[in-house]
Amino acid sequence: MEGEVTENLLRNVQETREKQSSAAHKIWIESKKIWVVAAPAMFCRFTTFGTGVISQAFIGHVGSTELAAFALVFTVFVRFAQGILLGMANGLETLCGQAYGAQQYHMLGVYLQRSWLVSMVASTVILPVLILASPILKALGQDAEIAEIAGSMALWMIPVVYSFILAYTCQMYLQAQSKNMIIAYLAAASLAMHVFLSWLLTMKFEFGVEGAMVSTVIAFWLPNLGQLIYVTCGGCPQTWRGFSMLAFKDLWPMFKLCLSAGAMLCLEVWYYPVLILLTGYMENAEVAIDALSICININGWEMMISLGFMAAASVRIANELGAGNSKAAKFSIATIVITSSTIGFVLFVFFLLFRGRVAYLFTESPEVAASVGHMSGLLAFSILLNSVQPVLSGVAIGSGWQSVVAWVNLATYYIIGLPIGIVLGYLLNLGVEGVWIGMLIGVLVQSLVLVCITYKTDWELQVSLAERRVNRWFVEDEHDIS
Repeated sequence: MEGEVTENLLRNVQETREKQSSAAHKIWIESKKIWVVAAPAMFCRFTTFGTGVISQAFIGHVGSTELAAFALVFTVFVRFAQGILLGMANGLETLCGQAYGAQQYHMLGVYLQRSWLVSMVASTVILPVLILASPILKALGQDAEIAEIAGSMALWMIPVVYSFILAYTCQMYLQAQSKNMIIAYLAAASLAMHVFLSWLLTMKFEFGVEGAMVSTVIAFWLPNLGQLIYVTCGGCPQTWRGFSMLAFKDLWPMFKLCLSAGAMLCLEVWYYPVLILLTGYMENAEVAIDALSICININGWEMMISLGFMAAASVRIANELGAGNSKAAKFSIATIVITSSTIGFVLFVFFLLFRGRVAYLFTESPEVAASVGHMSGLLAFSILLNSVQPVLSGVAIGSGWQSVVAWVNLATYYIIGLPIGIVLGYLLNLGVEGVWIGMLIGVLVQSLVLVCITYKTDWELQVSLAERRVNRWFVEDEHDIS
């Protein structure tokens, strides 16, 4: 009897150890798949985001008025364009990720070419906004001197906007195949060149703002040309079969999908430029804009980590749904959320302790630096929220929920967060802090809604929907037909 009990106990212990070992092994395997996408995506986003930050740092040493103007242009107009083009590229990410999981490899190249056509039209439609930047800012009540300088800077950003066409579409195409290391290499080379050129043109040759703008344009275009060469010259033989007339087929459905994806991300990305515009109406607007733009830049640096996890979430979920693996998709979601949240909490504590000293990297003004330090608590809490919210957005992209999340973003950001920020900032005289608190409330509510949607989702149904989507868009490979 004792022998049987002991044997059963030993068997139970052995089974428990095997389950723990199996669970640990699954987590390890999934983590490797996540980091294969997330690590290069983070690095690429760090370097891409760093291009604007480096430009801002050099312009900040030219003058505080120029810094405020660049903050408006880059945070309002360039991110306006980024929101549209990156958002539309997220439609491509859904299609490429699910098609790759379903092993419809040749369709990725077709989808990429269709997205180029759609994004080209969108970029051209955006141009008048950049051309008319100065009168737009004046009409919105911004300082006349800042608006004039911002108008001339906005013209320099036209080629940058067109560079986003290749940047985002090629990134989504390569990420779906977990081939985004090439993006990281190109981005690193471009960033190093941007630092050197910015110093050379702005400081050494004293070309000032114009020197920084030239370096910025070059920095945005170089890696994108490299990506194009890599894709079309043998880097992706399985998924790129050459230019095809199929790119002109089903453009309207492609446009509608990209439009819903663009609406989802635009409503999110534009949230921050609206805050910058709101600070322009406050007393001592130059200091307010400088301080908030620096905080958003610091927040943005941390956001690059979360956006790397967002890319990993969208790719992993899309691949698994396309392959018909609902359990694997759910397991991937849990692993990514836990990993990102842990990193976010560590950074939350770090920035609470570090406070506003980093402001001196962007400005020489003690007044601006003090304002940044005063908002450090809000900055730390923003970083904590950032560790969850983008990952859930990545789940939505991988699943094809862009239109649903667009409505969620509209409600939480602009019906809840923005009015609260206006009330706190202006009616209750909390200034920039009040506007930012409203922003955080909007992000918090949006995150809670996405958690509920993700938790209650029937993932078997999502597999069926993904199967229908890839089959609806499928066309025979021209090479196979011939």
